[in-house]
Amino acid sequence: MNRTVLTERLRSVDDQLARLDADAASLRADRADATADDEHDPEGSTLSGEWQRVEALRDAAVRERAAVIDALERVDAGTYGSCIRCGQPIPAARLEVMPTATMCVPCASA
Repeated sequence: MNRTVLTERLRSVDDQLARLDADAASLRADRADATADDEHDPEGSTLSGEWQRVEALRDAAVRERAAVIDALERVDAGTYGSCIRCGQPIPAARLEVMPTATMCVPCASA
């Protein structure tokens, strides 16, 4: 896997985290507004529902960011593309679909 692909993915995840942090800040501001009666608004989703959605997306992005950083560290160590369980090469097709994969298909399936 090319370091460039992983670096671009990291930049993309960082951009996504920035957008989600902005969304969370906006929701905090809306929640602080004393006139916001989101629980009784039949026209839209509740602030609580939006907050949960943003937090779930942010949690997933934080996990993905950690996985990308781990993959970059494996590139630097020369172990990227080797299964962490059995040591066999991870197929290029798997790494293309999932660049942060740490295991070959048989080990991941076990």
